[in-house]
Amino acid sequence: MAELTTEQPVPDEPKLVENLTHFVRALRRAGVPVGTGALRDVVEALALVGVGQREDFYWVLRSYFVTSPEQGVVFDQLFRLFWRDPRYLDQMMAAMLPSVRGVSPEEKAKPAARRAAEALVAATQAPDPDLPEGEEVEFDFSATQSAQERLAHLDFEQMTAEELAQAKRSIAAMTLPVPPLRGRRLRPAAQGLRADWRRMMRSACRTGGEVQALARRSPPPRWPDLVVICDISGSMSRYSRMMLHFLHAVANLNPQRGQTQSGRGRWARVQGFTFGTQLTNITRHLRARDVDVALAAAGAQAQDWRGGTRIGACLQDFNHSWSRRVLGTGAVVVLVTDGLERGDPQQLAQEMQRLHLSSRRLIWVNPLLRWDGFAPKAGGIRAMLPHVDSLRAGHSLESFAALTQALSSPNDVGERDRLLRAMAQS
Repeated sequence: MAELTTEQPVPDEPKLVENLTHFVRALRRAGVPVGTGALRDVVEALALVGVGQREDFYWVLRSYFVTSPEQGVVFDQLFRLFWRDPRYLDQMMAAMLPSVRGVSPEEKAKPAARRAAEALVAATQAPDPDLPEGEEVEFDFSATQSAQERLAHLDFEQMTAEELAQAKRSIAAMTLPVPPLRGRRLRPAAQGLRADWRRMMRSACRTGGEVQALARRSPPPRWPDLVVICDISGSMSRYSRMMLHFLHAVANLNPQRGQTQSGRGRWARVQGFTFGTQLTNITRHLRARDVDVALAAAGAQAQDWRGGTRIGACLQDFNHSWSRRVLGTGAVVVLVTDGLERGDPQQLAQEMQRLHLSSRRLIWVNPLLRWDGFAPKAGGIRAMLPHVDSLRAGHSLESFAALTQALSSPNDVGERDRLLRAMAQS
């Protein structure tokens, strides 16, 4: 890896193109999609700009390789590791090697730094030249933790790009049993509990007044609606993206009208909303079969991704504009947010109460529950907590599995009662 020089143009036979190719491969391993065309454009741009100034070099690469704010975080880490400070690279690689090989590190690194370091570690791995061809080396992993078990407990913020891909596949394969509700209207049924006297009389008219069979009717089962309201502010970006993967999987499990129920779960309708500083309805984007296409379209519509948080104002918008349309049949509402409100807690409490009264069940998913010492000290959390039916974590695959059980269990309260007691004592 070459150090940047000062006040020199791109040489005729440079090593810079080779280094840029390695840098692009590292970006791809870290989860930043960079095409060959972007690399070619960067080489042409550098031929015009030169590599004399580090700042110019940085912005040329960033303008072609980065297309979203979250990609910029990974790019900045990789740029520093690859181009600017080789000693920092050695230090970060040494800190990341235990976690890359499956051993828990003593101190957790920042998510972008970990993915960047792992991408560069993968670039430096090569076959051992002293190992004869065809010879296999066996390792004893009997005392190590299962990779799947470790992945289930790992925080989404600490996952590498490869681990995130595995987590998304696991989320797409999750089962979601949904207990049906009892409908109000009666329909003909062979084993119905009530006699259908009108149908029997109509049938008797065709047989001279003789009742030949006892007609029955029964209330048919119906499935509830699911509404997910997801916080996409800066502190919730990674967790919200995984929740949207989960929501897309649930939305695409629903059988079409007239088909049999799926064995993995069924909802009558699935509605999705995102909010940061404003509320956005992304329901239509969830209909896309490809999850990447669906999330890309949702991200393009939601202009406040990774921005600030106005929970109370956004819930007020939902209650006034959407509540009657999507909660009229008694939907189950999943609210995904950390509860760190910047606005008026009193307004937030009022809107939470109204949302709670409008829904069949209100489940709050809070990634902050990943901390053992979490306590309801923030004003927004204290305003929201009394108005939810269940409080669940949402930071790992294990917590998502627990959430599926909470959705199918009408009596589940999660951590709500424990935190209510802690709030009363404080």
